[in-house]
Amino acid sequence: GCKDNINTTIINFNNEKMQITWATRQLFPNENVSFSYTFDEGKHKVWKPCTTYLLDQDYNSGCLFKTEGPTLAISIRNNNGSEELFCKKLKSDFYIKPNRPENVTFFWEEDTVTVSCKKPERAAWCLRLELQYKSKFDKEWQSRMSKCCSVGEQGFDPRKCYSFRIRLSRLVPYCNVVNYSSDWEAETFWMNGTLLDSCDDDITSQSNTVIILSCLLAALLMMLILLILLCKWQRVQTAVLPAIPDPKYLFVDLFNDHNGNVQEWLDKNDHVVLQTKLEYEEPESITEAESQQEDGKNSDKQGPLEKIFTFSGAAENSDGKAAQIACLLPASNTTASFAAFNILMNDDIYVML
Repeated sequence: GCKDNINTTIINFNNEKMQITWATRQLFPNENVSFSYTFDEGKHKVWKPCTTYLLDQDYNSGCLFKTEGPTLAISIRNNNGSEELFCKKLKSDFYIKPNRPENVTFFWEEDTVTVSCKKPERAAWCLRLELQYKSKFDKEWQSRMSKCCSVGEQGFDPRKCYSFRIRLSRLVPYCNVVNYSSDWEAETFWMNGTLLDSCDDDITSQSNTVIILSCLLAALLMMLILLILLCKWQRVQTAVLPAIPDPKYLFVDLFNDHNGNVQEWLDKNDHVVLQTKLEYEEPESITEAESQQEDGKNSDKQGPLEKIFTFSGAAENSDGKAAQIACLLPASNTTASFAAFNILMNDDIYVML
């Protein structure tokens, strides 16, 4: 009789190829067995030897051959074929493992997604389409199964990125004696109805947005700090280093109205010069100037020029008042004479002694 008391694994790949495997090291240690098969029925069977063996450490552990019918008989014999070690009859249609879903489409409508695939040409009623999905916040897959070849689910958050995968499964026990499913179709990533390369793109996009906003905020804060410091620096600079008036604007009328004639200008603007001098001197200098002015009043009456300048032939009194002469700016490239001094006035309206 036929010995069928050993375990074998039988897979009919989409009713196209058969694969029969066995645990050769446990069942047939150190023996290279031979395999044969037939799809014929009745007494006149034609047995075909295996042409494509699967190996386990150089020992035959399985056979791969073409599916040629719904009824299959297999036989395993010793190396020389003199003894049958295993035989079995089966319905090949009960061991079908379907192919992956083909032409998969995703249809989004608000928070609902419908996934469809191409309907197989034969026995589509035996198939179920399984959808699995999870967001980046989920650890486990959520499953949804429907008849071939469309499945829908709702409740998707448009703010989350989801991973999707689908496969086809054979019904047990109506169509299969073994619960075989296809391999998973390639995983896809969706967010709010938009296909992404991966859910990492969503995380990267959010990270980039946070970085850009942080940089803009830091730049605005830096500009505000610089503006505050600039305002404070201007106040400090004004308090510590007050503006020094340009003396050339005090003597504009000397050159415009009097053509550089110092004596004429002094006669007309004696009180203006004195007032300006008092305004821009330090308090101690103002007090000193007032004291000197009072001394001048008590002395013999002198001309307007002698009120401001006092020169001696030997330049005995060459104190700070002599420096004030440099502030009087005559016309360019002219020479003015005061007492025993000849003063040269150049284009830069500085007085050179």
